[in-house]
Amino acid sequence: MAGKHGCPCCPNTEEPRAVPLSTAKAQTALAPADQLWSTSRDQAVRLRMEGSGPASETPITVHQLFMETVENYGDRPALVSKTEGQWVTLTWRQYYEQCRAAAKSFLKLGLERYHGVGILGFNSAEWFISDVGCIFAGGLGTGIYTTNSPEACQYVAESCEANILVVENQKQLEKILQVKDQLPHLKAIVQYKGELQQKAPFLYTWAEFMKQGEDVPDDQLDAVIDSLRANECCTLIFTSGTTGNPKGVMLSHDNLTWTVRTASLVAGLKYGEEVLVSYLPLSHVAAQLIDMWMCVCFAMTTYFADPDALKGSLVNTLKEARPTCFLGVPRVWEKMQEKMKAAGAKASPMRSAVAGWAKSIGLQYNYSVMNGENQVPWGFMLANNLVFKRVREALGLDRCKLCFTGAAPVTKDTLEYFMSLNMPLLELYGMSESSGPHTISSNSSYCIASCGKVMPGAKTKLENPDQDGSGEICFWGRHVFMGYLNMPDKTTEALDQDGWLHSGDLGRHDKNDFLFITGRIKELIITAGGENIPPVLIEDSVKSEVAIISNAMLIGDRLKFLSIMVTLKCVVDDNGDPTGALTPEALSFCQQHDVTATTVSGIIANKEPAIYTAIQEGIERVNARATSNAQKIQKFVILEQDFSIGGGELGPTMKLRRPIVVKMYQEKINELYGVATEK
Repeated sequence: MAGKHGCPCCPNTEEPRAVPLSTAKAQTALAPADQLWSTSRDQAVRLRMEGSGPASETPITVHQLFMETVENYGDRPALVSKTEGQWVTLTWRQYYEQCRAAAKSFLKLGLERYHGVGILGFNSAEWFISDVGCIFAGGLGTGIYTTNSPEACQYVAESCEANILVVENQKQLEKILQVKDQLPHLKAIVQYKGELQQKAPFLYTWAEFMKQGEDVPDDQLDAVIDSLRANECCTLIFTSGTTGNPKGVMLSHDNLTWTVRTASLVAGLKYGEEVLVSYLPLSHVAAQLIDMWMCVCFAMTTYFADPDALKGSLVNTLKEARPTCFLGVPRVWEKMQEKMKAAGAKASPMRSAVAGWAKSIGLQYNYSVMNGENQVPWGFMLANNLVFKRVREALGLDRCKLCFTGAAPVTKDTLEYFMSLNMPLLELYGMSESSGPHTISSNSSYCIASCGKVMPGAKTKLENPDQDGSGEICFWGRHVFMGYLNMPDKTTEALDQDGWLHSGDLGRHDKNDFLFITGRIKELIITAGGENIPPVLIEDSVKSEVAIISNAMLIGDRLKFLSIMVTLKCVVDDNGDPTGALTPEALSFCQQHDVTATTVSGIIANKEPAIYTAIQEGIERVNARATSNAQKIQKFVILEQDFSIGGGELGPTMKLRRPIVVKMYQEKINELYGVATEK
């Protein structure tokens, strides 16, 4: 296994041989390392290389991956952004040149080796160029969530000892200026959108920044690029900590390059032909891996959505870009489903009947594909022409071959809805600590409610399985992270002595090796009676039984019985925050139950009997399917407002932040259980 001690073609001199730029495929020297993990920014790790198969692939750096694409697809479009209503394109060669220019400017501004460049802003060409340029210059690309408070920004910037921070606009700049004095390593701040509203020697516009490095010679940058090693850190992903401070996940060049090369082969992508829309937060591993690195690997074209994409403008970008693959977090798919259902409710009886017929055929066909039978039912072509094609066109997904969902659990109801429209959603599963994906579904290999099969060259182990075969999911492979920055204790909690990554998720395999997530160890509700209950499945059942419910959270940890807090479907404002007004779907639910209320407060104030009864009946239907009495919901409460990222109940990828919600609604919880204890 050559990987441990450099590579077989290296002469035994002190200095590893430089990587020649013209041959991107050349073997790379690895930095000496004997440990599988590290918590220092400047320490290399031993790669989990195998003697044969996908895990034996030659390790390459991010720069080598990029060079390969520039050499083969230099004139193809890489990044497409909207400026004053017009699309502006950078080719792969131009993108590469801009990354080099940014790298020189970072060096000029004093970026030191293994120090961070923090990037705080919405997805844009400048975000990509800053991240890649920083890695070329020997720094660590570090995304910061745009929703972070000034203190949270300070924590991330200080952890990676950031020399430079790149911010989108005045709003983000102000956060950094508030904490600048607590950032001793900070040398410069670059703002990439809009003019600077104040002048200071350490502040630069994007244009000023890109000019900074013009007098840095090419060979100075090339020397840095040649010294990059595939088994050293190049990127930090800070987890959106639901409790305590976020952890800095250290990813190596090999983590990124091996993972995208391996995962993309499963997806069946074609070089130089794919189109993608970038809109999910780039500080999150899924968006970074797919939007940035998968695109580099396959010379894809990335269109940037508007910053208000998740508030409703995403569909406009999708219609213009017409992507060939698309990753949606479950909430994005749910919102599409809600909009289509609302439109369907207004259709004529004739059109509703046709749509219902087509959807039954779509579901039948996709289940047959899933089961490997591929039987095309009678009328499928007609259903496709009358309904499926039109729906795809309306969503901007008419060219989309791969519709992925990941980052949080998705309901069976949503999965079947899109299957019925001949758009199977392919689930991915993984975590920041596995450089993104660990299991992947593809069009030729998926199973509803499973998150696919393990990537080639990686392994899964289920630890301490119960009688149903459900155990903690552990990962092994070259996608497993280097360690948490400066956190040895947390690192040894996540990685066991043999180097297996413990996910904290519970899962089981079916007979075909599809992985099903059955719960999360930390999320498990352990009742006062000692029953272990995974909440997500019960919450999803309640949501799919009662159409007016938007979010649901089960309560019952160390308590005598289960109860549930639910929110109703509300219109969101321009900032993505929920208002009190009910959505069209919620209003039609009210009308069906002869309720005239148009707001959540109206329903709660009058304790609208018809709505409360409908929710109670839905819960009773869920309870009828419960595996034990302990898993039955005894009480519920409707909350005044829906969960949101801005409100703090949801993390940046729309994951429920349970400990925070419990704190916020402690009084309501006490009321639910206070009454019970008085009886």
